[in-house]
Amino acid sequence: MVGVGEMARAATVGSMGSVAGAGREGMDAGGAPFSGMMRAMMSESAGLEDKAQKAVTGLLNGSGVELHQVMIATQKADMAFELGLQVRNKAVAAYQQMMSMQF
Repeated sequence: MVGVGEMARAATVGSMGSVAGAGREGMDAGGAPFSGMMRAMMSESAGLEDKAQKAVTGLLNGSGVELHQVMIATQKADMAFELGLQVRNKAVAAYQQMMSMQF
């Protein structure tokens, strides 16, 4: 499974190798490549959100979680969510543009 962090690095650098790998996973499962990539991205984002929530809870409970670990976990979750949101926004914009075309 391709991580959201790997997808973000691939999108930042301009190389779409990791994202294409996520799409192939979707094809193996019988879905379209884009839907497989989005499904993987959203599940990874949810996992990062869970880790961030556990880190915040651990910091507040005083169970040995350091502040910098909490900040890193929350920033990873935020970046993963923002990446997913921007990909969704681009897909919606492309769909709307295609629907406005006259044939």
